[in-house]
Amino acid sequence: MEDEARLMRDKLTERFDRMMKVLFRQEGANLEIGILASEEAQDFIEAHSSVLNGSFRQVEISEAMRKRLERSNYVFSGLKTFHELNEAFPSLLDENGNRKTFERFLNDVRKIDETYNSNYLRAEFNFVQASAEMAAKWERFMQDGDRYYLQYRTAGDAKVRPTHAEMAGITLPASDPFWEEFYPPNGWGCRCSVVQVRKSKYPTTDHEEAMARGESALELDKKGMFRFNAGMEQKTMPDYNPYTIKRCKDCDMSNGKMELVFVPENELCAACKLVRELAKTDAKQTRAAAKPLQGTIIRNTHFHHDVNITGTSIREWTNQPHKHFKAKNQMLLDINNVFSNAAYLGTTDNHKGIKRVVQSHIFEVEVSGEKNLLIVREYDWGEYVLHSISDSPELYNKIKKE
Repeated sequence: MEDEARLMRDKLTERFDRMMKVLFRQEGANLEIGILASEEAQDFIEAHSSVLNGSFRQVEISEAMRKRLERSNYVFSGLKTFHELNEAFPSLLDENGNRKTFERFLNDVRKIDETYNSNYLRAEFNFVQASAEMAAKWERFMQDGDRYYLQYRTAGDAKVRPTHAEMAGITLPASDPFWEEFYPPNGWGCRCSVVQVRKSKYPTTDHEEAMARGESALELDKKGMFRFNAGMEQKTMPDYNPYTIKRCKDCDMSNGKMELVFVPENELCAACKLVRELAKTDAKQTRAAAKPLQGTIIRNTHFHHDVNITGTSIREWTNQPHKHFKAKNQMLLDINNVFSNAAYLGTTDNHKGIKRVVQSHIFEVEVSGEKNLLIVREYDWGEYVLHSISDSPELYNKIKKE
């Protein structure tokens, strides 16, 4: 685990350095927001987002929820990257207002990388993991509606914060507004949880009393930063976080209403709008460019079956979270050549229980110099369909060699 963490840290530093080279080429007195769309900045954002995504890789959660949480990580990573760039920008000049050499500039901004992508990232990783686990629970709770009450629980040990202990035992229906504000995690390092309990066994807490206990528990959170429900909002981080401002909590952009947004003339809002557009624009553009592929067939000399490309193939591929998101989507546009040169590795069982899927066939390709696995699904009516691509090394362990 430590080796994996060190490797991820090294990759982030490598991408941070490349992003700083782009920043170093900027002229003028103000940071150009468009730098966030550069390949180097996108590589960094995607790498940072990938680290956060890894915190809940083992959490059992619906694919729809997983994708929304991963998109939340991308937006959070993008805004954090904006802050890093904004903080690094003044270091381009020395104390006399002269342009520094790149070597001196990079050395001076090294502390920014260490602070944001090592120190802060540890706390953010743990918070995202806790949010995802609680979002998964919320999904399960919603399936039962108000059949059970929900009860607030702490970790029950000596490390529990006295303020959080104040909420222990609060018991309310899932529909109670209390859970909109005080559903865990309720701060950095929070280990609190919520469980379902039988209505016949536990009386409900008075709503006003519960809210008062919640307010008292989070009294130190003066900014109200942690008052959100990860499952209800389908986000790993609240819209108001260390890299945003309080108004972001009620902004139309945060609620997905981009077409209604009036963007104030400030750098943070401009950066936020660009990051959110980047989170979806590339996939949309690729889907449009790949539309002529729908209904076509691709072949591989080591695989004796025609493989069909469907509309679902294109959607799955372009929506699939990935460390190299843009490169992965660009690859789809050259899928005929990519597939014909792919190495066939074998099959995997239908471990997700998808109806009428017999098994999946796995091929190895490279994206930005890293090995990835291309997935073709075999259906019981005899058709083979391109499904998606994965950068998860865990899939290798499920392959049955041919």
